[in-house]
Amino acid sequence: MCGIVGLLVRNEHMRANIGALMMPMLIGMTERGPDSAGMAVFTAPVQGNALKYNLYAPSMSYLWDVLAQEHVAQFGQKPALYAQGNHAILTSEVPANDVRTWLKTSYPNIHLLSVGQSIDVYKDTGLPADVAARYRLPEVSGTHLVGHTRMATESAITPAHAHPFTAGQDWCLVHNGSLSNAYSLRRKLEKQGITFETDNDTEAACRFLEWRMREGDDLKTALEHGFEELDGFYTLLMGTKNELALVRDPFACKPAVVAEHEDYVAIASEFRSLAHLPDVKNAHVFEPSPKEMYVWKI
Repeated sequence: MCGIVGLLVRNEHMRANIGALMMPMLIGMTERGPDSAGMAVFTAPVQGNALKYNLYAPSMSYLWDVLAQEHVAQFGQKPALYAQGNHAILTSEVPANDVRTWLKTSYPNIHLLSVGQSIDVYKDTGLPADVAARYRLPEVSGTHLVGHTRMATESAITPAHAHPFTAGQDWCLVHNGSLSNAYSLRRKLEKQGITFETDNDTEAACRFLEWRMREGDDLKTALEHGFEELDGFYTLLMGTKNELALVRDPFACKPAVVAEHEDYVAIASEFRSLAHLPDVKNAHVFEPSPKEMYVWKI
């Protein structure tokens, strides 16, 4: 049992407060997921060829400035760096493959959470309220986000196993449920040269759908293939740089509630995480149907 939340803010004046709106949503799912929590927020994109690399270190006192200096020594370019404890956002114009290789070779103890022009990912073990406070999530701004609280049932409780999972660029997924064919999906994708970082079943779904889109599918087509390939019970909430998407398995075993308002679209596993939202009494509140795709664009 896990908890998912999502928020897409249509009213531009409310986007600066998306983190504050999200905080009660995430904490409201604590009973569904006390082991770890995380959030991916989509912000205004960085310019030009720059990409943001969200990084997680094993220590809250990690010397991020040293890593930035090494970036200059390696590539001859000074990156932008925003550090908060064991989390940092490194913004660089160096080609992504070069940065990935450098990080993997020179900093094997650093976990690369996400890459993209818009996405920022924060995730860690602990109660959702503690994780949110640790990374000052109520202060973040952006257009849309996905969040998750985890109750581990099939793999370890570590920051790497926490959701959201990411693949490619500006793409993430959170999951409530379990997949029975995660390892067969892994074997299929590994033959395509795709590598995995954990044994979490959610990572298999994330990398499968991103692979389909990399092969040319749009998000809806990728999800259609997902209905054919993913075996198990699931509610999946996904984020791209300009949309949120929600699907439930054909039996709709895992709960989800949506509140559509002229100012926002909000999604949660239970209504109690939506009850605090502004003017929610005038929102269109409904339970998503099984095996149906719901996609909202900013």
